[in-house]
Amino acid sequence: MPLTSTGELVTRATAHRSAVASFNVITLEHVEAVIAGAEAVHAPVVLQVSENAVRFRYGRLLPLARAAVAAAERAAVPVALHLDHVRSDALLRQAPDAGFGSVMYDAARLPYAENLAATRAAADWAHAHGLWIEAELGQIGGKDGEPPLDAHAPGARTDPDQARAFVADSGVDALAVAVGTTHAMTTRTAALDRALLERLSTALDVPLVLHGSSGLPDEELAAAVTGGIAKVNVGTALNIAMTGAIREFLAAHPEAVDSRGYLTVGREAMVRTVAAIIEALGPAPAAPRAVREPA
Repeated sequence: MPLTSTGELVTRATAHRSAVASFNVITLEHVEAVIAGAEAVHAPVVLQVSENAVRFRYGRLLPLARAAVAAAERAAVPVALHLDHVRSDALLRQAPDAGFGSVMYDAARLPYAENLAATRAAADWAHAHGLWIEAELGQIGGKDGEPPLDAHAPGARTDPDQARAFVADSGVDALAVAVGTTHAMTTRTAALDRALLERLSTALDVPLVLHGSSGLPDEELAAAVTGGIAKVNVGTALNIAMTGAIREFLAAHPEAVDSRGYLTVGREAMVRTVAAIIEALGPAPAAPRAVREPA
């Protein structure tokens, strides 16, 4: 199936009051697992490559991106490719030629005025090059020198009035908001600020994105979608699944040296996690049917 765009998937999800799941990938096993999990429940999906993942891959974007594009084009469900948490303008400018249809530009660590200026410039460049762009607004710096908080920082909350102004002035296509989740949670104990999410959904006319979703139990994931979230980002949950399965395999097979053995069980654990999270989000618009293409 031809590579689709994040913007198209999010627009369709918004129209149906549903959400598209977006999974951060680090290895080819991640890519294959996300696609297989989405195919198992016949749902569209977004593959996300973060700037941190690029750094891990010796700073090279193309090897993983090319693999993700090739896998997506052979998938039986719509798959989009998204460049996540980009802080480097040089990396941003590599996105179109690498096959990405969207980016998340991350300037939330900066004071509000600098965040806005940087995001506006990124949005102008992205739109000129055919990219859909997401940004985030957590909690801007307060009085007495308090620093701004990313949308996924513990305790951060996005103010609806500030968010409305930020979206209007930056020109972004979607906004990640701070409503109670945190990146890298290894327990599913987070709780949404549902009242704030409702206010943000009412205040903004662009799709809302939820980062740090690995920490939410199923009922909170469903509540996020009901509350207006159209794109749900997941990363740590895949790594928990993969690492746990590999640990169990190596404990049971201490003699093992062939990486295919433990990578297979790690990949299958991620497939199950992907399928479970997508199902927890609730019904999604029916994905076009296609037959997986041969390699």
